Amino acid sequence: MTIREHDYEPVRGLPERLPPGEEVLWQGAPDWRALARRAFHADKVALYFALLLVWQAALVVGQGRPAGELASAALWYVPMGTIAAGILAFFAWINARMTVYTITNRRVVVKFGVALPMTVNLPFGIVRDVKLKSYRDGTGDLALELGGEERIFYLHLWPHVRRWRFVNPQPMLRVVPGAAEAGERLVDAMRRFEADETQPSAETAGAAPRVQQFAAAG
Repeated sequence: MTIREHDYEPVRGLPERLPPGEEVLWQGAPDWRALARRAFHADKVALYFALLLVWQAALVVGQGRPAGELASAALWYVPMGTIAAGILAFFAWINARMTVYTITNRRVVVKFGVALPMTVNLPFGIVRDVKLKSYRDGTGDLALELGGEERIFYLHLWPHVRRWRFVNPQPMLRVVPGAAEAGERLVDAMRRFEADETQPSAETAGAAPRVQQFAAAG
């Protein structure tokens, strides 16, 4: 029998069953390859060791030193770079495997964590805006700008948080496939929720949250 990470949850990605009237609209998780590149920077670490090897090769050739020194350097830089990038890629894989993003008709839920699983509930009432960043690999980030007095700790939520937003951290559904579609579903759900909770006037009707592109890297 195969036991999966979320087998013991009453509802996948949620700490308890949904209350009456609430339903799951969308669920997703980070793409681990994209997470390895954009959050754990495994590709940059591999490039760093490659540049070190090129620099060592330039020294060997420029100073007329024995070619054996280059081979010796390669025997050190190549495995070290591979191991370092591999460790980061593994962390990205396990992180993505243990993460579930859930959009219901009332909130966004982020379940994450390897050693200490955590669940962060973000009711629509505290989400001021939704911003999208799309990538050419088909994934994207959905950053949630929070309003009111609600605050989260940047480090507690990393890597599911928008980069460099330390004072007012923005939770983020990170490198998810089909992010644009998920964002549209989220915004539509937020508009329906707002319409059910209040009767917006003509002046405030256009202020409903919507998906906006953002340029800053996530």
